[in-house]
Amino acid sequence: MTKFLLSLHVLAAIVAVGPVTVAASMFPAAARRVPVPVGGAGGGRDGGGADAGDVRTVRLLHRICRVYAGLGIAVPVLGFATAASMGVLGDAWLITSVTLTAVAAGLLAAFVLPRQEELLEQLADGQPVERARTVRLAMFTGLFNLLWATVTILMIVRPGSTTGA
Repeated sequence: MTKFLLSLHVLAAIVAVGPVTVAASMFPAAARRVPVPVGGAGGGRDGGGADAGDVRTVRLLHRICRVYAGLGIAVPVLGFATAASMGVLGDAWLITSVTLTAVAAGLLAAFVLPRQEELLEQLADGQPVERARTVRLAMFTGLFNLLWATVTILMIVRPGSTTGA
């Protein structure tokens, strides 16, 4: 049962977290590339003021982040089930991983997704976005990705593990 749960946990991490890390990383640059009409206004909700295809790309990247972030709840759920079956719930590496996962989820929910929504609304209205805002978003996204990379390493290395892995 442990191998089955571990397999599901790893698959969920790849399928759910992977798209979020990639789409969130692409979002700031894609938002910067959306052309804004001369004069800055007149876009409307469909992105008519800017190139509608570019706005659709940014909207798609945000939707990927939002949907896969929701699916990502399966990762810690399956992780807890796997850890319980392995008897490692009290191990320091797991507690650290759980803490970092919670911080990453909080960062995504509080800083990345809301800032993406704000930028997307600006672009859909045909307004230019400030480079500083996309840079801050890229910073939060980078921190989110760094946290997930750290969790992945902890899951593989498992400091103090007696399994030899």
